[in-house]
Amino acid sequence: MKAKQQISTDEASLVKGCKNNDPIAQKMLYNKYVESMMILCLRYIVNKEEAKEVLMDGFLAFYKGIGTFTWLGDGSARAWLKKIIVNQCLMHIRKKQMVFAGSKDINQYEDKENRENVLDALTAKEIMNMVQALPDGYRTVFNLYVFEGLNHREIGELLNISDNTSKSQLHRARAILKEKILQTS
Repeated sequence: MKAKQQISTDEASLVKGCKNNDPIAQKMLYNKYVESMMILCLRYIVNKEEAKEVLMDGFLAFYKGIGTFTWLGDGSARAWLKKIIVNQCLMHIRKKQMVFAGSKDINQYEDKENRENVLDALTAKEIMNMVQALPDGYRTVFNLYVFEGLNHREIGELLNISDNTSKSQLHRARAILKEKILQTS
C-alpha cells in the first residue's frame, strides 16, 4: 500500500509541484487562490458565467507558463496569477468591444463635495454590486486605477484610449459610486 503523497501548502512548494506538472499541487494552488481570483474577475466582468470562463482561461495560462515563472518570494506566484487574470479579463472586454464615453473637460468631474464616511456602513458585497453596476468602460478604468494601481497613461495604453478618456471614465465612475453610496446612507 502506497502512502499518500504529502505536499506542503506553502506557495513555494506548490509552485515547484506545478512546475513538475503535479496535479495535486495544481489543484491545491487552484483551491488556494480560486476564490480571490473569481472576485477579481467579477470586478471586471459582471456576467458570472463569463467571469468563470475567464478565470479558467487565466488558470490555464498560469499553468502553461509556470515553467518560465521565477520565484521572487512569498506572494509572487499569487501576484503573477493576478496579473494573468487581469490580462484575461481585459482580453475578454476587448473582444466585446467596450465603448468609452467621450472625454470632456476633466475639471467638471472633480470631486469638490465633502467626503463622508458612509463606506463603513456598507458591506463588501454591496460595494462590489455597485462597482459591477457601472458601465463597462467606467468599471474597467476604475478597477485598473483603484485596484491595480495603474496610472492614466498605462490604462490608456492597455485599453487603447487617451489619458483624458481614462481620467473622465474614472471621474464619472467615482461620481456614480458616490451617488449610490450616499443614496444607501
